[in-house]
Amino acid sequence: MAETKREIERKYEVPGAPDEAFELPDLGKVPGVAEVIDKGVVELDAVYYDTADQRLAADHITLRRRTGGDDAGWHLKIPVALGEGVRDEIRAPLSAQLPRSLAGLVRSRVRQAPLLPVVRLMSSRDVSHLTNADGALLAEVSVDAVRAERADGQGGTAWTEIEVELADDGDPDFLGRVEKRLRKAGADRSGSLSKLARALDETGAGAPAPQPAASPGSDTAGDHVVAHLRAQRDALVDLDPAVRRDLPDAVHQMRVAARRMRSAFKTYKKILDPAATDPVAEELKWLGGELGIDRDHEVLTERLTARIDAVPRTLLLGPVRGRLRIWAVARRQGSRRHTVAVLDSKRYLALLDALDALLADPPLRPAARKPAAERLAAAALKDRARLAARIEHALSLPAGTDRDLAMHEARKAAKRARYAGEAATPALGKQAKKFAKRMKAVQSLLGDHQDSVVARETLRQLAIQAHAAGETAFTWGLLYGQEQAAAADRERELPGVWARAAEAGLSAG
Repeated sequence: MAETKREIERKYEVPGAPDEAFELPDLGKVPGVAEVIDKGVVELDAVYYDTADQRLAADHITLRRRTGGDDAGWHLKIPVALGEGVRDEIRAPLSAQLPRSLAGLVRSRVRQAPLLPVVRLMSSRDVSHLTNADGALLAEVSVDAVRAERADGQGGTAWTEIEVELADDGDPDFLGRVEKRLRKAGADRSGSLSKLARALDETGAGAPAPQPAASPGSDTAGDHVVAHLRAQRDALVDLDPAVRRDLPDAVHQMRVAARRMRSAFKTYKKILDPAATDPVAEELKWLGGELGIDRDHEVLTERLTARIDAVPRTLLLGPVRGRLRIWAVARRQGSRRHTVAVLDSKRYLALLDALDALLADPPLRPAARKPAAERLAAAALKDRARLAARIEHALSLPAGTDRDLAMHEARKAAKRARYAGEAATPALGKQAKKFAKRMKAVQSLLGDHQDSVVARETLRQLAIQAHAAGETAFTWGLLYGQEQAAAADRERELPGVWARAAEAGLSAG
């Protein structure tokens, strides 16, 4: 069973030769420190793994098998977008082979490539604990005498560094106070993000840096579109382990990345050859649909729970909360298993490979060489015109199933127009940002309408189940009526929201 620890640390280089002993300054003088406790020296031996072309190192991810110390085992460290030196360390017990729980977390980067030993690091770690007046741990400070060598035993190197790791739930500002003392003693911030990065560089085990793909020019439409697609591809890969770990909003964000790419293929057909992008777009549609099973259930559960919470107790007749809870848990367990199975599938890995191949050699058409502002503005306005036609059609229909379906189609068009505005923002600036914001308002309104449609059908099913079990279906009917009224409200609001969105213009000038 893997466990996760949030790691916040800073590393420092020390003066002198690698074989010279370094003595820490008196850290008891750091404000807030009451005692410095010597925890002794521990010997650590770690082998780091990566693909032959070092895909993990390229994304600042480390995977190691370490013996020695009180946390011997497999460790996977993934950077967290909260600042320098912040990583999540996922640990698994010591074993001969990489545990499946960690193998899955690197699969979006590794794909089918084997993980091989890259470097071995042997460290003699002198550990001290900094504690406050209550005896609580503030930080762990270690002086590491490191020896590194390539997996083949060649290219040895050595150095000494200081590592300061903040205690769980500690104040990050405390690290700054410790740093002041270390700098006065001659220590400087390490130029490497990790021991692995330094070992790869100094032992010659690092893979050659990939050469950037040729660009048609920073002001061309093709350059902007390809940059946008690469950002979404990177988001897809980055979010894969977060989805597997069931982190908040990860499924939703991964689905959005897939949708943005698919939407861009449609919006920029004059820039990217559809013959090459259509097959990839179909696979992105498949992925978005599969991820939607988990995400849609999450959204629906939150919506129905909020509805029930707002109902007066006198109108909550029967085991309403219990029935919803049973329904939610049963659906959630199935959807989670399904999502992980999708990410483990050969089809998903083939999609990631197809995206890499497409972006390595983009199928640019002649229009890709035109100025970005001109082409991106035209594409976004075309998407807005498409949205206008769908809204007009939806509002022309009487209330009922046909209008619900038409409103849903308009929602898809609003999302595409919004994404077009967002993609154009680097080239068009504030006007594109405003355009995207107005399209998002339309999308949100239509999205709430669609959520109401889905909620009503679920409430009807729950009412049927309650009735069959001999329970009153009164509360389920009440909730159904509330959702019906909410949908009617959105339909009345749509003309005004759309009129405001239609005012947002775009121009290349």
